[in-house]
Amino acid sequence: MNFVVVVHGGGASSIAKDRKERVRQGIIRAATAGYNILKEGGSAVDAVEGAVTVLEDDPEFNAGCGSVLNTNGEVEMDASIMSGKDLSSGAVSAVQCIANPIKLARLVMEKTPHCFLTDQGAAKFAAAMGIPTVPREQLITERNIKHLQKEKQEKCAQKPDQQKNLGTVGAVALDCKGNVAYATSTGGIINKMVGRVGDTPCIGSGGYADNEIGAISTTGHGESILKVNLARLTLFHVEQGKTLEEAADLSLGYMKSKLKGLGGVILVSKAGDWAVKWTSASMPWAAAKDGKVHSGIDLGETCTTDLP
Repeated sequence: MNFVVVVHGGGASSIAKDRKERVRQGIIRAATAGYNILKEGGSAVDAVEGAVTVLEDDPEFNAGCGSVLNTNGEVEMDASIMSGKDLSSGAVSAVQCIANPIKLARLVMEKTPHCFLTDQGAAKFAAAMGIPTVPREQLITERNIKHLQKEKQEKCAQKPDQQKNLGTVGAVALDCKGNVAYATSTGGIINKMVGRVGDTPCIGSGGYADNEIGAISTTGHGESILKVNLARLTLFHVEQGKTLEEAADLSLGYMKSKLKGLGGVILVSKAGDWAVKWTSASMPWAAAKDGKVHSGIDLGETCTTDLP
């Protein structure tokens, strides 16, 4: 079985030139980390958790220490993870003061009879599992403080632009045993209401994994993704015989035509094929397979290099 890992860094309206190379290197590091886990015999779940952890630790991405701020200037994070082997899944929402929500989501999957914990319950569970808290300010970047100020000013003048609020990170993988998995993590939408939860922690919207079909992680306008169950909808098209690219085009096109919602998806099939598709202006992505890593940010752009 040819193992593979694909990662994304979230849809975006545009990425400033001074950030592009940092974003590109960050996404490649995440894919490489996931690939190395698979290469050493690790599971697909290990690989997606490892890849997303790298992105949560990178302040260039809207997850973990790069999370955008809610209307109170605080970080509230969501994450989910799922194994295609037995459909086991774990999710958390409205998490604060934790560096890696994806690790907490995996513990929900493996250490509780539940699928989803939120807010204070998730915090108590994290403490019980020995996950250390970090100072609130450790997760807040100067760039996101400025983004919040700008968003509040613009919101007073006009309706919020969906295209601007698309940041999420995610990963999908197929391991050498034929198991698939996905993981998705986010800080949500800039200037969101306190307690707002988007698609990321919702199984079937923020992602899905089933060994009989494949795995998917989504990004984009969370409310739109929730309304169409983007992840499961895309895999439904795969079940109906569509290629990964066709399935992604159909589901993303439906969401855009029905709701004007923009987004993106990464997919891997049970056979080891992979695809990346998006309707936003750009989406940083990387895919590692057969000793090579392919990556891109803008439409029509693909770079391929050998893995170290």
